[in-house]
Amino acid sequence: MSAIAQTQVLDVPSAILQRRSIKTFKSDPIPEEILKQLVELTVAAPSSFNMQGWQIILVQDEAQKAALSAASWNQQQIVQAPVTFVFAADPYAGEKDLTPVYEQALQTGAWNEGTVNYFKNAIPQFQAGLADKRREYGIKDAIIAATHLVLAAESLGLSTCFMNGWIEEQVKAVIGAADDPDLAIAVLVPVGYPAEPRLNPGRLPLSANVSVDRIGNPYQG
Repeated sequence: MSAIAQTQVLDVPSAILQRRSIKTFKSDPIPEEILKQLVELTVAAPSSFNMQGWQIILVQDEAQKAALSAASWNQQQIVQAPVTFVFAADPYAGEKDLTPVYEQALQTGAWNEGTVNYFKNAIPQFQAGLADKRREYGIKDAIIAATHLVLAAESLGLSTCFMNGWIEEQVKAVIGAADDPDLAIAVLVPVGYPAEPRLNPGRLPLSANVSVDRIGNPYQG
C-alpha cells in the first residue's frame, strides 16, 4: 500500500480550517511518493499568463539545511524539518523564451494559435508596463504557489510554516543564485511532521476587516 493511500487525505475546506503554523518538526522523512505529489500540487498553482516564473528549491541536504538556517537567523525549524521549500521569483520571466509554455498549451488544447500569437505580443507589453513592479508581480505568483503547497501538505498529514525571517542575499548564496541579482526570494516553507500541537488563535469577526463594495461598509455575513 502506498504512503498516500495510508494517509487520510483531507478535503480542501478541512485543510484550510485545520492548518496551523508549526515551528517544531520531527525529523521523520517524507515518503518520496508524497513529496513528489506535493511538488506536483505546488506547481499546479496559477500564474500570470501561465508563465510559471517561479524557481522552487527543495533544501534537504543536512549541510544545506544548516546553511539555510544560518541565513534565516538560525531558526531551527529548517534544520528539524526534512525539507524546506525555497520559493524564488524571476521578475523577467515574461521577457524570456516562453516557447515551452506555448507548445504545451497548444498540445493540451487549452490555447489555440490565435491565443498564443496574442500572448506573444501581450506578455512583453504587459511586462514592460510593469516597469519596477516586475519583482512584486513575480513574488505574488511564487506566494500563490507556496499557498498551494501548505494546503496540499496539510491535506496529506504534514505541517508547514511560512517564513519571512531570512537574509535574501545569504539565502541566494545557499541555493546557488548569488550571481543572479534579479532573482527575488519570496518565502521559505519548512515541511514535515509536527512535533507540537497548535491551537487556533481565532479570527476577528468578519465585520472587522471584510467590507462590501468599499472599506467602511462591513460585511455582516
